[in-house]
Amino acid sequence: MTGVLGRELTFSDRQFKRLRVFVAEQTGIALTEAKKDMVYGRLSKRIRANFGGNFQAFCDAIENGDAQEQDFLINAITTNLTAFFRESHHFEYLRGRLLPDLIRRNAASRRLRIWSAGCSTGEEPYSIAMCLAAEKQLAGWDIKILATDLDANVLEHAEAGIYSEDKLSKVAGKERQWFQRGRGSKAGLVRLKPEIRDRVTFKRLNLLHDWPMRGPFDLIFCRNVVIYFDKPTQSRLFDRFADLLVADGLLFIGHSESLYKVTERFTSLGNTIYRRVQ
Repeated sequence: MTGVLGRELTFSDRQFKRLRVFVAEQTGIALTEAKKDMVYGRLSKRIRANFGGNFQAFCDAIENGDAQEQDFLINAITTNLTAFFRESHHFEYLRGRLLPDLIRRNAASRRLRIWSAGCSTGEEPYSIAMCLAAEKQLAGWDIKILATDLDANVLEHAEAGIYSEDKLSKVAGKERQWFQRGRGSKAGLVRLKPEIRDRVTFKRLNLLHDWPMRGPFDLIFCRNVVIYFDKPTQSRLFDRFADLLVADGLLFIGHSESLYKVTERFTSLGNTIYRRVQ
């Protein structure tokens, strides 16, 4: 049987709307009409296996509170493209300009708190941890990196700290010291060393819901996340970030994102780096 998308299963506009409403309410992600094919592709195998190919039954399960199917939908829709040292200018700024400043500012407390919001499979917070581990003046400091994501599956991957060896393509030689190469059945895999893994705490968190942490954070990385939210949701989120940052704390966002006409609580330092001003 051919559906409205010219594929095997029927996926009507009404069914797509039902899923769009749930996703928007739970995650803030606004699925446009252009995403209908993507949604079909990510859900069809599950719906074929669990619901006899019936999208209507899947929508009913979502709306009736089936927690397992709701988690599957959220995990399937969430985009998790990432890489070690992605958008390298942020890490160059962290190493070259920001860490010396933080060391001076926090010399008395010898404390650093960093949040990676939307951490996906962990490459971002581990990249931050590697930058900090290379700075000898931070030896003995109280440093904690919180890494959160909505997707439970990617968090499990992140916490393990195991990646395919080709993930090291953008990792400089000096930073490869933090990886252990697998042997035998683990050949082709690498794992972050404990001194890097232990710096990062992974937690599941919906950015639209209550946040259990109180902060304050010195730095917040929320890159390539808010691009999926509408402007009012972005505005609320950036205000909440500002509330959890120290005075003059920094926010890093993705290369295609902007705070222009979204919030007045940050000032741009260039290269999608922003300082809290109020």
